[in-house]
Amino acid sequence: MEKRWSIKGKADESIVNKLASELGIDFVLADLLAQRGIKTYDEAKKFFRPSLNDLHDPFLMKDMDKAISRIEKAIKKEEKILVYGDYDVDGTTAVALVYSFLKKHHISETLVDYYIPDRYAEGYGISFAGIDFAKENNFTLIIALDCGIKANEKVDYAKERSIDFIICDHHRPGEILPNAVAVLDPKRSDCTYPFDELCGCGVGFKLVQAYSQKNNIPFEELHEYLDLTAISIASDLVPVTGENRTLCYFGLEQINKNPRKGIKAIFELANIKREITVNELVFVIGPRINAAGRLETGRNAVALLISDTHDIAKTSGASINVTNTARRVLDVDITAHALSMIDDNPELIARKSTVLYHADWHKGVVGIVASRMTEKYYRPTIILTESNGKATGSARSVKDFDVYNAIEACADLLEQFGGHKYAAGLTLKLENIEAFQTRFEEVVAGSIEEHMLIPEIEIDAELELKNITPKFYRILKQFAPFGPDNMSPVFITKNVIDKGYVRIVGNNHLKMDLQTAQNPRESIPAIAFAQAHHFDNVLRRKIFTACYAIEENEFNGNTSLQLNVKDMKME
Repeated sequence: MEKRWSIKGKADESIVNKLASELGIDFVLADLLAQRGIKTYDEAKKFFRPSLNDLHDPFLMKDMDKAISRIEKAIKKEEKILVYGDYDVDGTTAVALVYSFLKKHHISETLVDYYIPDRYAEGYGISFAGIDFAKENNFTLIIALDCGIKANEKVDYAKERSIDFIICDHHRPGEILPNAVAVLDPKRSDCTYPFDELCGCGVGFKLVQAYSQKNNIPFEELHEYLDLTAISIASDLVPVTGENRTLCYFGLEQINKNPRKGIKAIFELANIKREITVNELVFVIGPRINAAGRLETGRNAVALLISDTHDIAKTSGASINVTNTARRVLDVDITAHALSMIDDNPELIARKSTVLYHADWHKGVVGIVASRMTEKYYRPTIILTESNGKATGSARSVKDFDVYNAIEACADLLEQFGGHKYAAGLTLKLENIEAFQTRFEEVVAGSIEEHMLIPEIEIDAELELKNITPKFYRILKQFAPFGPDNMSPVFITKNVIDKGYVRIVGNNHLKMDLQTAQNPRESIPAIAFAQAHHFDNVLRRKIFTACYAIEENEFNGNTSLQLNVKDMKME
């Protein structure tokens, strides 16, 4: 699919010059800093050297004082506390974090437990079955993580059974908040917390930070939970800016220096021996943790993350690894089926949205399939299957289009829905599927702009190949951790040719050595994934503009710089 290139405008020249001079760095690097809103030496220092001292006071979050008072009361009276979370990465890491903390501080094992709802029997979020479990087992306080912000009916149901709720969520609230003891959600309209892009696990971290602050527990004792927070931030695709960037930075440091046994087991099983970055969290850890909740139970993921011996962690990790392999097979098969449904239907091909339903698709992978379909057709996509007599599924979106708002416009056809701008979940009656497909297409077609339907590559700056030096890359690496709103910088270089060694490797990838026509003596290795269609032009040494990110390539123990070419435009 053809991509559109969007080149960011240069930042204020006076700011760039000042940063370059004061920091002693390349003007391109100074421009990258200014693009990220960094204008002074002190701001740059904070960016390159994050500090845990920069984390906000957790009591700035609305209802935090109520939440801590209720937990303290439960501990004092020896009430039973149930830590409840969603079955995805964000939910299970949050549960592992809060459960581990409570177990370690003041609460005996008999007074705290955790609960992950069954994806198929109970569905997303707080369930009546979960509340019934709490009542049957004498729990009087439920701490809900990464869910609950719209669970008004369920919270009322619990209240009738003398069970209190503390809700820790980060999804958009409805008009009326649940009648819980405390509702911690930085997206509440009446919450003035300085950073509203925390993930669910991030809100859980702020809860234990507040408890520690109130009960004189040294902050250093919270360092062991930063790894879980980093995994959640990376996997949930929240902006890696502000407080998230600080938490992710130190979480990665914890993982690389002293990983918890469950995380270490996963990397050993995946044979990952290099330095762990956000990429490994997203593509190695995240899918495996998610696989447990997709195909079996999210409790397995929590059990892995709280493993206290290497043997237990290795056994849990191996089991989850097998589950992840099964998930991949389902993912490939269902994606192929969904693609064929569109390819065989001209009407579906012509639409501005994709809404597909099949009763036999596995509920656990519809979100992944929605992502795959969005990559293929680049338009808002919803994949639905049947569960408990209803249609349920996941939505994914394209850059700048708010799929949550589009789904909300169809709310009268839905049983429930929730989520974010780019990802959401929904449930509806089977008889409403066709009407929903029609309405959703009307909403999308009437609101999406044409440019949003073409994949965009955001380009940070133009760069000369001769400027790609070890020093340049060493500073560029310090822009990490990368993620939404702080992506790995992408550059373009004009008048590029291959040195004469282009070849096709793997599955339609191009391996090249690139040089500029003006300076043919210097070259740099490059890889262009899935771009073998450019082979003939590159072989004939046609001049082109390369769009790329810079990365390190490890081979046979040697590390060198290479370009990861995202796209090429022939002259």
